[in-house]
Amino acid sequence: MPSLSGVLETSLYVDDLERASRFYEELFELTRLGGDERFRAYDVGGRSVLLLFKRGASNCETPLPWGKIGPHDGAGPLHLAFAIPAEELAAWEKELASRGIAIETRIPWPRGGASLYFRDPDNNLLELATPGVWAIY
Repeated sequence: MPSLSGVLETSLYVDDLERASRFYEELFELTRLGGDERFRAYDVGGRSVLLLFKRGASNCETPLPWGKIGPHDGAGPLHLAFAIPAEELAAWEKELASRGIAIETRIPWPRGGASLYFRDPDNNLLELATPGVWAIY
């Protein structure tokens, strides 16, 4: 059986691409890798890519000079978790508070990790997770 080496891209679908781009660029200081009026791509930790798509803008085939991408879209509040070092959890709590971003819940996990949950402007559920959340993390 061929193997997998990780998840390369994660997609969120947003109503206002400019607003979402500002949120992710300002809060997380993500570096934009590319984009257009349909999407934005961001480097996350030098090992994965966060894709923000304008809701409905990718619900058709996207032709590129080197091939085509099939239609995709998402609706409703989606979820993604960012990995953070345990020693930065308190700093993230302060950063979120300073920006007026409400923490919905804090979870201390049985394996020793901790998670903070909050929302982006499109109501997607974001998580900041320290090691010890999963057996592999």
